[in-house]
Amino acid sequence: MSSIYSLYYCSEAESEMIQAESLKFITGEGIEGDRYFLGKGTFSSELSGTPDYQVTLIESEEIDKFNSDNGLNLTYGSFRRNVITQGIKLNPLIGKKFLIGDVVLEGIRYCEPCSHLAKFLGQEVLSQMLGRCGLRAKIISGGVATSGQEIRVVEK
Repeated sequence: MSSIYSLYYCSEAESEMIQAESLKFITGEGIEGDRYFLGKGTFSSELSGTPDYQVTLIESEEIDKFNSDNGLNLTYGSFRRNVITQGIKLNPLIGKKFLIGDVVLEGIRYCEPCSHLAKFLGQEVLSQMLGRCGLRAKIISGGVATSGQEIRVVEK
């Protein structure tokens, strides 16, 4: 089963990501309390008015592989994504609607590693996680999502 492995948010740019059991997703806006919802993210000015800031997702399996390949033990929150998934490939979800719990998201583009993320994780993240660092999604229908809930594609 594809599922939400864990959920994260933080209220200020560059502050430590906080793991949460559940998060409230606001239609067309973002995750309540998250830095981009509050307009306090590192890229808030660049992403303002676009859906790119609403939700970021990454596969737990890709984080595990990066850690294994590099002899690291980085936490899932270290990758600064909101939703850590398990058992689902995210890249094919670009342009598709999918459910995380009861929340409807639409994949919009890759969430590629950047120099800002490399500042936290090391330069190897730029080359090793290209095409593997997650997905940006917009919130089509909000609600609350909880760790362990199923992820299902609703529009193929």
